[in-house]
Amino acid sequence: MNILVAVDGSSYTKRMLAYLAAHDEWLGSHQTYTVMTVVAGLPARAVALLDKEAVKTYYDDEAEKVFKPIRAFFARQGIAATFIGKVGHTAELIAKQAEAGRFDLLLLGSHGHGDLTNLVMGSVVTKVLAHCKTPVLLVR
Repeated sequence: MNILVAVDGSSYTKRMLAYLAAHDEWLGSHQTYTVMTVVAGLPARAVALLDKEAVKTYYDDEAEKVFKPIRAFFARQGIAATFIGKVGHTAELIAKQAEAGRFDLLLLGSHGHGDLTNLVMGSVVTKVLAHCKTPVLLVR
């Protein structure tokens, strides 16, 4: 199974990883993992004033802050994973990556905050579900 794991480094990401570790059926060589995080874009004015390499370095560093403990988790499990950092709108980019990568499953942790509709799942998850045809496993 080809699995996209969307992460943000929050406690909900940690819960999702704990879920993976507790369920052997999700781990092993029969699964292929791609871990994705989305970094919010800098304001256009800031980007215009900065060197392109400085902007790229900033985005890479922000993604790596999220990826570092997740890389360690996958290493402890003895599982290889591909890591992808994107810049922009989180829900839109996750849904697009799930479709473009032809993933069998999208794994998400859910924040569960916001207005009444989003109390159950969280605004990013709600938007991903609205735009994604890939099956989604939510971990709360």
